[in-house]
Amino acid sequence: MPSPHVLRRLFPLVAVCCALVPLCGAFLASEYKSGIKWEEPKVVDPGPTDAPPADAVVLFDGTDLSQWEGGEQWTIEDNYAITAGGGITTKEGFGDCQLHIEWAAPAKVEGKGQGRGNSGVFLMGRYEVQVLDSYENETYFDGQAGSLYKQWPPQVNASRKPGEWQEYDIIFEAPRFDKHGALLRPAYATVLHNGVVVQNHAELLGDTAWHRPPSYKAHPSRLPISLQFHGDEVRFRNIWIRELSPAVPEYPPVEL
Repeated sequence: MPSPHVLRRLFPLVAVCCALVPLCGAFLASEYKSGIKWEEPKVVDPGPTDAPPADAVVLFDGTDLSQWEGGEQWTIEDNYAITAGGGITTKEGFGDCQLHIEWAAPAKVEGKGQGRGNSGVFLMGRYEVQVLDSYENETYFDGQAGSLYKQWPPQVNASRKPGEWQEYDIIFEAPRFDKHGALLRPAYATVLHNGVVVQNHAELLGDTAWHRPPSYKAHPSRLPISLQFHGDEVRFRNIWIRELSPAVPEYPPVEL
């Protein structure tokens, strides 16, 4: 056995060699590569604060509702639109999308429950994110602001006071049907209410009807968006949308 003096001289060298072993392994190992040939992500100017990104379709900029069917029924003032007379529907259809919309319930509180600041954002005309004055206003939980109507309550109530502007940022994945009309994949929605996640990739169980359980019926891959008139003077502004690529890409087949 080496003398203690020799061991003391060898110890620093052994310590250095032990430290280098993992590094050598890292250099010898090959880098993992998926083998997928991705397209280069395009450059998109996010725009200044409180403005839509460069690749967004602006559906309402505060000046007119020319991109909506029925828009002539609503009143436009001070860069916002006030519901009246009936709902409005986009002239263009959309599928998977990111939708930004700002709304405000009437400042004067009248009514209660579903009769207070009620409206709705209907994706593809049939999947509703509820708009409601839910600030200190009791109603059924799957019908309050930020709910996927009659299906999922919001995870939290992020409502501001009546009359204050509120924001929805909705990421929507449309359902998929096969050529025979059978459901291949349900719709999903993620909703941020005033910057707070209230729906986290929630699965829609079908359309959001008031008088019956949800159900799916095959429909086109792109359909218009509707905003509801429910008798209350709800205001809307700054509405824009971005079309999204499929959330699940088509991977190349695996070679066995």
